[in-house]
Amino acid sequence: MFARGGRRSFAEIVRSDMGAKTALLAFADGDIRPALRGATRSRRAETEALIRRIHPECTVEPADDNTLLDGTYPSNDLTYATVLAGAELYCDRRLVLGRPSELPEHLRQSGAGRRIIMHGMHSVVDWLSFAVWEDGVLIRSLSLSPDGGIQENIGKPYDFELPYWAGEHVVEPVPGWHNQDPYPLPFHPLDLGEEALRALFGFSSEGRSAPDDIDAEAVHLHGFRVTDPSGEEQAAREAAYAAALQAMGPPRRYRMGPDGTLHEVSPDNRS
Repeated sequence: MFARGGRRSFAEIVRSDMGAKTALLAFADGDIRPALRGATRSRRAETEALIRRIHPECTVEPADDNTLLDGTYPSNDLTYATVLAGAELYCDRRLVLGRPSELPEHLRQSGAGRRIIMHGMHSVVDWLSFAVWEDGVLIRSLSLSPDGGIQENIGKPYDFELPYWAGEHVVEPVPGWHNQDPYPLPFHPLDLGEEALRALFGFSSEGRSAPDDIDAEAVHLHGFRVTDPSGEEQAAREAAYAAALQAMGPPRRYRMGPDGTLHEVSPDNRS
């Protein structure tokens, strides 16, 4: 999913630096936003029991706590979670999928009879994935990125998606930026990702907050270090990372010219 050899728009590079990233999975009795708005600190022991249910084969150890403002995309082997009135919320990279329809059966069972909500974004590759299940039935799933295209598009789009699919948020070329290819998607995934995050969870990770947004900093999350005792998960992750690095082309570099436009610097002239 990571690539650096292709041409990237100015908007893509700026968003990479901004760092919009999420890895959220929730089980809720309905709309999770009221539960987040009224969130109180959950008990660590109760939350740990749920983590062990979500990761039944893993070693679970305490880690530093965080908030929903800063904990939406934890480091590898780290999970943030909370138990709310009518909802459970997990921040964990392993729980967000490129194809949400492949959600493991034990997670489906954990959310049986409830609404399951998934949201994942990664600004480095402009990837977005979100999905909603109602009582075990996948209602909507969307996963896409400029390099990978549309990986999954299941169900009827939500109302907040419609302007994006209707062409109202086209990624325009940046004036002065040479050799721009047309953006391969009808909108920028992270723009829709912020809309989805607000619609499904009640807050946004980047940009200006709306007046009725949830105060994500007020939502406390317990931290846990969750590791595979066999080491297989860590080894697979390292192998995938090495393969991605090998597949990457060389980084492209640009220099601003006297007229204020950007020009690609050739590999033989980068001093």
